[in-house]
Amino acid sequence: MKWEQLLSNKRLGQEKAPHREDDRSEFQRDFDRLIFSAPFRRLQNKTQVFPLPGSIFVHNRLTHSLEVSSVGRSLGNDVSRLLLERHPHLQKTHLTEMGSIVSAACLAHDLGNPPFGHSGERAIGAYFSEENGRKYESYFCDETGDSLTPEQWQDLVHFEGNANAFRLLTHHFKGRREGGFVMTYSTLASIVKYPYPSSQASKKGKFGFFQSELPDYRKIAQELGIKKVRNAQGGEQYARYPLVYLVEAADDICYQIMDIEDAHKLKILTTEETTHLLISFFDEAKQQEIKARLSTLDDANEQIVYLRSVVISLLESECVRVFTENEERILDGTFEGSLIDHISPTPDRAYRQCVETSVAKIYHARMVVDIEIAGHKVITRLLDLMLEAVTHSDRTYSRILISRVSPQYEILAPTLYERMLAVLDYISGMTDVFALDLYRKVTGMSLATV
Repeated sequence: MKWEQLLSNKRLGQEKAPHREDDRSEFQRDFDRLIFSAPFRRLQNKTQVFPLPGSIFVHNRLTHSLEVSSVGRSLGNDVSRLLLERHPHLQKTHLTEMGSIVSAACLAHDLGNPPFGHSGERAIGAYFSEENGRKYESYFCDETGDSLTPEQWQDLVHFEGNANAFRLLTHHFKGRREGGFVMTYSTLASIVKYPYPSSQASKKGKFGFFQSELPDYRKIAQELGIKKVRNAQGGEQYARYPLVYLVEAADDICYQIMDIEDAHKLKILTTEETTHLLISFFDEAKQQEIKARLSTLDDANEQIVYLRSVVISLLESECVRVFTENEERILDGTFEGSLIDHISPTPDRAYRQCVETSVAKIYHARMVVDIEIAGHKVITRLLDLMLEAVTHSDRTYSRILISRVSPQYEILAPTLYERMLAVLDYISGMTDVFALDLYRKVTGMSLATV
């Protein structure tokens, strides 16, 4: 793969449109479109890990995305600077805009996630693989006269927020003249962490795009020269787009370190535990320097904020080093793992300790489990009702439910697959509060109006 082709400001759906002349680049326009979009605003009321705050503020999807975007911009700018020193002939290409591309992609990376955090993703997949949704695997819809293909079924049982973000950004929702947000090819490619369809999903069920968006990804891959590869089963896969590594690294850095800080605020971790976890990223000499700085701070939260900032700075520089040292393998499509997987031994041990602590003490904390239980119940019930409505739209209750859905969602699309994806579009676009409010109304628990 070649940088000259990989970085393109052409827009999906507006390939022949002239570029507007002002001080913003096309990639900065991507960023601005996302910032002012309704799906991005809704992230403020979507759970990241911990329940949405009462008296103590913790991260939601919006604040997380903004922080990831900030780190992503630094990663892109630093990598761009070093690559331009190595390849000065690329000065007139879009390599100089790498920070803007990565920053915009980071803003978009969580747009497709349903309410209630990662438990929302799991609830949708489990609904089709373990619960009432299993009937749709061999379901024949009288209204549309068709059923799901095996490939389409895999989209449902492995529902993935990353693939749903790509769908949201490219899909031709009703009322839009072009597909999705009409983003640049490079920004769109940068959010696809798993460049293959659900039929090629890993054991963890990860994949990059639904069958409905496969033609769009093929078009992007051809335009950008993304290398096509074959897996052992002969399935269709692509090499990772290089900037995906930077978006992924920004996400890995932020969610891991910020979850530790949030756990400290909520007193799940003590100040001593948190300090030990974060200071362990550094060698002995640097630790002494950091301890001297901490001694000047009286407030425990301020101490953790300082530690968090120096750890993020360290991890950012480590990921830049890994990327630039492995540029050739990344462009060949032979680099394996994430950038975080290849950082130096001392920060690597500390990062893995943070992961282990998060699994043991944070992700299984009662408040986290409680929202997972509630979210699963809400999403499962909404799926039951909405899928029943779109497969039996002539029924009285079905018509009432469908009338409540915004016209942008093609609930009565001509095929079963499209109807089911429209339901997932509707539910995954909900905020936590909206989903809970709708659940209460459709189950008769509340008659209050918003």
